[in-house]
Amino acid sequence: MIRREDGAGGKYMTEFLRKRIFSRLDSRAGEISLSDMEDSADFDEKYVFTTDSYTAFPPIFRGGSIGSLAVCGTSNDLAVMGAQPAYMSLALIIQEGFDEGTFERIMDDVRYWSERIGVKVITGDTKVVEMNAGIFVNTSGIGVRNEALENNLRVLREYRDYPYRWVRDRGLKAGDAVIVTGNIAEHGLAMLLEREDLGFEVDVESDVQPVWFAVKAAMEVGGVSAMKDPTRGGVAEALNEMAEKSGVGILVEEERIPVRDDVKGVCDALGLDPLTMANEGKVVMGVEGEMAEDVLRVLRKFDESAEIIGYTTDEFREVVVKTRIGTTKILPWPTIDPIPRVC
Repeated sequence: MIRREDGAGGKYMTEFLRKRIFSRLDSRAGEISLSDMEDSADFDEKYVFTTDSYTAFPPIFRGGSIGSLAVCGTSNDLAVMGAQPAYMSLALIIQEGFDEGTFERIMDDVRYWSERIGVKVITGDTKVVEMNAGIFVNTSGIGVRNEALENNLRVLREYRDYPYRWVRDRGLKAGDAVIVTGNIAEHGLAMLLEREDLGFEVDVESDVQPVWFAVKAAMEVGGVSAMKDPTRGGVAEALNEMAEKSGVGILVEEERIPVRDDVKGVCDALGLDPLTMANEGKVVMGVEGEMAEDVLRVLRKFDESAEIIGYTTDEFREVVVKTRIGTTKILPWPTIDPIPRVC
């Protein structure tokens, strides 16, 4: 039986993919294979390709809509490879009787974000169904090589042998700084509060936005070795995946993790860990240690809450958190989805 956890990010989804899909399908068109589980894969020296499906409920929420998620999320999967988002497809599955006003708002968001990012929607498909679906959105995207990526790789290779043509989530080495580009957990919490009247007085909206412009600026400085956008499974998922693939450990300082006090307070009250909650406009970024402060400085021009949260190490292979009281604990892979259907 297929469980909800099998598609929620984290440990169980990784096991599901390896057992049910990669055992049957594992091909490559460039340096990145299907089983590498990167955010995108290359099919040419100049291009990367990604696809994603969005099932967010409700389809319009604080700070955005499923249309915002589709365009920004797909663009972000390209951007964290170092690719400039360029082209997209858009496929819609719409329940018969779906509200026209809601649909118009979703499409307005698609137009707004595609124009702002500079990505062209060039093909698509639409189906109307009788089932209780609401609206599902599927997108694919193509990203292209660019001068910022080339500069980043050139700077990074002044410090190490970096064998990849793109920024890979397995590119960390001991001594790299780990940066989170802004406050976390806001998308997941905003979606939860949109659904439930929980009585909390907290002004929080989804962080859905394109990360390309911040990523481009960071690469223009150079030294970015690995990137991941912490969507399903949150920062905990991204850190564990990057550490495991790179063969390094990551030591994180809890007090440096950027999370708003009111967001953390609501999460604590509900028994939720901000580190496992979905984000839709942030990046977990590895940076060559000597370049980290320069990269952080430019990232703070886009979000002043960006922070170096820790460093990689060869002393262990886990993700370890140094708590505010000075103890340490292992940060495990997430195993369940605390808030389903958020992206």
